[in-house]
Amino acid sequence: MSTSQPDASRQPEDRATPDSLLHARTGTDVSPEDLVLASGKDITPQNLEWARRKLAEEGPAALDKILP
Repeated sequence: MSTSQPDASRQPEDRATPDSLLHARTGTDVSPEDLVLASGKDITPQNLEWARRKLAEEGPAALDKILP
């Protein structure tokens, strides 16, 4: 019975994405929808209201605080 060895050239699927690829903001305004989606939540009226409040308090930095 042979056992297969993982190919050394393959990259593991659970490898972390580098920060430089995660941060894609181009200086444009951050919308409440952006903040909700970045937080992993569904877009609902309640979550949009949460995002509006957070953006009003923290500005665009709120998105930077959520992203890795």
